[in-house]
Amino acid sequence: MEKAKVYFTDFRTHPQGPSLPGKLAKLIRRAGIGDIDMDGKFVAIKMHFGELGNISYLRPNYAKAVADVVKELGGKPFLTDCNTLYPGSRKNALDHLSCAEENGFNMATTGCHVIIGDGLRGTDEVIVPIRNGEYLHEAYIGHAIMDADILISLTHFKGHEATGFGGALKNLGMGCGSRAGKMHQHNSGKPHVIEENCRGCHRCAKECGSDAIFYENNKAHIDHDLCKGCGRCIGACNYDAIENDNEDANEILGCKIAEYSQAVCDGRPTFHISLITDVSPNCDCHPENDAPILPDIGMFASFDPVALDQACVDACLAATPLPNSQLGDNLAKPDWHHYHDHFLDSNPNVRWKETLEHAEKIGLGTRSYELIRMK
Repeated sequence: MEKAKVYFTDFRTHPQGPSLPGKLAKLIRRAGIGDIDMDGKFVAIKMHFGELGNISYLRPNYAKAVADVVKELGGKPFLTDCNTLYPGSRKNALDHLSCAEENGFNMATTGCHVIIGDGLRGTDEVIVPIRNGEYLHEAYIGHAIMDADILISLTHFKGHEATGFGGALKNLGMGCGSRAGKMHQHNSGKPHVIEENCRGCHRCAKECGSDAIFYENNKAHIDHDLCKGCGRCIGACNYDAIENDNEDANEILGCKIAEYSQAVCDGRPTFHISLITDVSPNCDCHPENDAPILPDIGMFASFDPVALDQACVDACLAATPLPNSQLGDNLAKPDWHHYHDHFLDSNPNVRWKETLEHAEKIGLGTRSYELIRMK
């Protein structure tokens, strides 16, 4: 397979030049978004509206820049995401829309409507076959997302407590899954508590969206009948007191995400955008965001989501970690085992390489890319 083209521009601006949303519009035009026939077509712009309390999600200005280009090309854009598996501010369409509105996403700010992809209760889904699937053979995808003629992913590239990073594939695979689809991907393993390491701080219970963690003698315990296997408690624990019963669970999760991404992209035009900014150590699904672990790097665009994620990973691994962050604090510990991998050094339990390897293996894209830099 020949190298995919990935286009890049940094976050520098000057008084005589375009604004950052203007640079994004210029980037995606240069990357070839205009080659897609959008005339009269429904265009889903898949993004994350941010959990209430989290402010590291992408600003609505960037969504408007993409939507405006789509409209210039004759398309009918809408912003979309699917409901969450865990209880929170995005667990059903009404709460999800209220959350999006509070975080600044509406017709006035973005120039297009917001549609929750899997409906009121997260059950409005389409069963889609997975081409070349090894772990799964069908995916449960939000109906409105599959109804769209064209799919654009607009991704906040950041760290993640289970998958290492949240990039285009995470946005597509997990993000486009209905609630059943998310459970389908998360069911590879469930964590347990190493009691001798537990300090009884209750931070894991505060992060659990399933009320699956309880305490006896000030030690955490996990009710596996309630646990959904999302791994948020693993990322929350500062004392390595929680680990997965299935050592390959995060690897399998990543492979399932790749297969869901294949299902959601297959058979229609797609285009992918990632912004490396406010690189929080954990997912935007958290109702808070910790300090960035890496500096802002820039904007990337490609027709190939695998190449896009690989380019973003490479840019992050080449960046200098920020002090006073989860990554910086870990690296400053005298007894820290250095992985020489910013994602692993931030969250040592993660697995991320397997996601890209599997995505390439099943034919979703290639990790080999040519980086084309723009001013």
